[in-house]
Parts: sequence; structure tokens; C-alpha cells
Amino acid sequence: MGIWRDGKGVLRVPGDGDGDGEGDGDGMAVELVIAASYRSRTRGLLGRDGIDGAIMLTPCNSVHTFRMRFAIDVAYLDKALRVIDVRTMRPGRLGMLRLRARHVLEAEAGAMERWGLRPGVPLAIET
Repeated sequence: MGIWRDGKGVLRVPGDGDGDGEGDGDGMAVELVIAASYRSRTRGLLGRDGIDGAIMLTPCNSVHTFRMRFAIDVAYLDKALRVIDVRTMRPGRLGMLRLRARHVLEAEAGAMERWGLRPGVPLAIET
């Protein structure tokens, strides 16, 4: 998808959906909020106490957790939605700039490990 718009979607993670890394099933579906406008990207998860699912900031290649209320997992994605890197960030931190990243996924800390997100994993998004 070339042009993203604010809205909701479903993040498809390949594999078996049970977190054992076997990849023997259809994978899992994760609720997704897409933040594509300047205003929605700037707000991100600020002011929230948590999130069910994930939020994708696009275009984006760097994030911070200043004024955040909880720790988050951050996955940097390239233009083909392949995971470049995954990090857990506590509140009050500045993430590194990832030059190859075009999108950033954010979720509550620990979620991405349960979903099996790691570098090299290809993702799909249904809007």
C-alpha cells in the first residue's frame, strides 16, 4: 500500500499464533490503529494508559517515550513491512533513528515477543 490514511486495520503476523516460533499455522491477527496524519502521529500513544493491539505511525523512522505513562515495544518496519528491529522502551527515552525504517509499530511492552515479532519477519496489514 503506497498511501496510508488514519484509521483502523488488522496486523497479520505470520506463524502459528501461539508464540513458539514454529510457524505451523495461519499466524495471528492484531487490532491496529493507523496514524498517518501529522496530528495523529504526533499524538501517538501520549495520554493513554495502555493499548489493545498496536498503533502504526507512518511515515516514521524514530520515536520517543517522553510523557508516556507505560513502557512500550517498538518495531521498525521497512517499506515492504518487514521488521528491521524491535526494542522495548521505558517512559522518558529517545529511540534511535533507523534510516531504512518507513513505519513504526508501537504496542504495550511484552506484546511483540508474544506475537513473534523479530527482525526479518514480514508483516501484512488489512485496512
